[in-house]
Amino acid sequence: MFCKIIPQAHCLIVERFGRPVRVAGSGLHFFVPFFETAKDVTRGWGNLANKDGIFIELSEQMRDTKARAYFTKDNVQVSVDCLYRWRITDPIKAVYEVDDLHKTLMEVVLAEVRSFVGANELNYLLTSRSTFSDHVATAVADSATKWGITIVSVEIQRLEMDAATKDTMRAQLEASRTGVAMKLAAEGEAEAIRLKAEGEAAALLARANAEKQAAILKAEGDMQATALRAEGEQRYLQLLTETVGVDSAAKILLAQKTFDAYQKIANGNASKVYMETPLMPTLDMIVSKSQVVEKS
Repeated sequence: MFCKIIPQAHCLIVERFGRPVRVAGSGLHFFVPFFETAKDVTRGWGNLANKDGIFIELSEQMRDTKARAYFTKDNVQVSVDCLYRWRITDPIKAVYEVDDLHKTLMEVVLAEVRSFVGANELNYLLTSRSTFSDHVATAVADSATKWGITIVSVEIQRLEMDAATKDTMRAQLEASRTGVAMKLAAEGEAEAIRLKAEGEAAALLARANAEKQAAILKAEGDMQATALRAEGEQRYLQLLTETVGVDSAAKILLAQKTFDAYQKIANGNASKVYMETPLMPTLDMIVSKSQVVEKS
């Protein structure tokens, strides 16, 4: 009998005459000499996921695929570097179901990356990294399950284009930014013109309303003045009629109108004035009117 202490989060495959008979977990284990031996996995695994060649690690493992060149659906060369995490859940399958676990697993990951890149265009890959990662992880998980492995995650760490594509995309980006700036400037100018037009229209409307209101007020004032003037003339005529009688009042009013007409003619710019009716009778009527008023 001999014994081995297996570290925590490790296991050991016990073989009997080259055939696996059990998996020993962490702790102290006893083995039958000559009949039972520990499986050495370094031949296919090297120093990956094991310790001392016989202790298989059950903790989460991580590997980097390094940058690899692929071509997209629109024939653009891209460099993709991804990181995948996995864990051994069935050591027997991991050792005996596949010849070289680590190499095969990486080839499957790279094959899925190549397939996804080739099936999609560059713009989609640049904007859908999470979808890219989830697709690769799901596709690899189907194959990994047969080998006693659980895929924890796949992360696309870097996705880069070649220099020519970078220059083209940079030029497109600059052109797009310039176009957006010009569009914003044009929209701003159009908005300024619209606001100016609205302001001018509002000013014209306000001016028109003010002129209309002024015309209304002036018309109302003229109407009130005319009404007051008519009322005054009516009152004057009434008093004059009551004082001198109807006939005399008519003569006095006629004389006033005649005198006003002569006054307007005299104030005109004409150098000569011809009058058909003598002025004196009119003046006599006005004087007579004054005397009558004084006597009364």
